[in-house]
Amino acid sequence: MRRVLALLPLVAVAACKPPASDDYIERTRIEAPAEGPSEPIDSPDTQDAIWAPASENTRLLYGVPGERPLFAVECLSDGGEPMLGYTRFARADAHAKAVLALIGNGHVARLKIDAAQVGDVWRWEGAIEAADERLDVLTGNREVEATVPGAGSVILNPSALPGELVERCRALGEPLSGEPAMAPTPAPSAPADPA
Repeated sequence: MRRVLALLPLVAVAACKPPASDDYIERTRIEAPAEGPSEPIDSPDTQDAIWAPASENTRLLYGVPGERPLFAVECLSDGGEPMLGYTRFARADAHAKAVLALIGNGHVARLKIDAAQVGDVWRWEGAIEAADERLDVLTGNREVEATVPGAGSVILNPSALPGELVERCRALGEPLSGEPAMAPTPAPSAPADPA
């Protein structure tokens, strides 16, 4: 009998809390639906896409001539260590962060890329020191696949232009030598430059 009396307080406390049930969600109010990432986009057709210089031979655009560019690389130098900037012209969610995967020319590189606001639009942008060996993925004459999760894969058709830009950018960080500068490459018609 004493055992039964000793258990009565425990039974009384347990009776105060309702058991778990299927309608638990219904008892709580969810004010706003949770927002997830945007729907992924399809990979663009790059069969007719080309690399073309865009400004003062320090920026290259990649895309179909006369259409919106798909990708860009740019040498950024403000007197410090030269950087190679890269842009994937695809819609990005505000403040998103991702990894740009580059596969080709016997290399695999993973580079940080973040959503950057340009006017009312968010797009993918990043930069890395030009001397970084991961950029060797762009220095060959073979196709490179550039993938940002949710923004599809862009096949970068073979061209010597990205490798030449990487090498010119790297040279900005090296001590001056007596060798002449690399001659500029003739410019094919470029995709329309949005920025």
